[in-house]
Amino acid sequence: MARRADTARRRLPAVTFSIVGRSPDGRSTGVAVASKFLAVGSAVPAARHGVGAIATQAFANTLYKRDGLALLSDGHSAAEAVDALLRSDEGRESRQVGIVDAAGLAATWTGAECMDWAGGLSGDGYAIQGNILTGADVVTEMQRAWLGSADLRLPERLLGALAAGDLAGGDRRGRQSAALLVVADSGGYTPGDDCAFDLRVDDHADPVAELARLLALHHDYFQAPDESELLPLDGPVGDEVAALLSTVGHPDLDSWAGVQNYELRLRPGRIDPLLLTRLREAAGSQAPQ
Repeated sequence: MARRADTARRRLPAVTFSIVGRSPDGRSTGVAVASKFLAVGSAVPAARHGVGAIATQAFANTLYKRDGLALLSDGHSAAEAVDALLRSDEGRESRQVGIVDAAGLAATWTGAECMDWAGGLSGDGYAIQGNILTGADVVTEMQRAWLGSADLRLPERLLGALAAGDLAGGDRRGRQSAALLVVADSGGYTPGDDCAFDLRVDDHADPVAELARLLALHHDYFQAPDESELLPLDGPVGDEVAALLSTVGHPDLDSWAGVQNYELRLRPGRIDPLLLTRLREAAGSQAPQ
């Protein structure tokens, strides 16, 4: 159930709204958050694959991230972890926290001293919470977006819910930063590292939209190409690529792609259409005006 509180603290907490979520198959878990607060991604989200994800906010206790993940690692459910964190925290009534565990169980807490409007909603695989919002419709619209997007990948699903909350009014004090953190069994750059997405907009006039732009760039750089769409590097395509590489001053495709950080899209003897588009854009930008 959503809760609200009218009691204000002398020290103003960061106005924040967030969603913690897990993919239906359990392969990824993460947090999306926005706030009228500098670099919210450094304070609110935490996640570990096979363990769960946490958002700590309002008058945030950032130790909830470390201690909450430890509780989940020890086998506690999301609700049990929230209860344990609150029991040991004298400032619990000024806190907000949302947790989803590895099984997809979720819990959210809003203390009675969080500033109006404050509250949260949780269900199978998600926890949504926000404080100093324009109204309850922020979290209900986030829930609506989440429940209506089960076919999307987790990063897009989390970001879509965040964008719905932002569109519904979001922070009563304005916008400043946003972040997306997703851990997955696919991991990051190094084997054993579970961090699949860690994108942050620390200070921006429209941070949620900027976060969406960064997510699109992340896919461009790091998503494997669709093998069925690759074009053979011979005939007209090969001739065009050779001419474009000459224009941008590179001896071969590997050299240019390495400089542009597109190595993961390279395939021997073939070219990804997105890579070809980017190469055309790079050559076009160097053409005489």
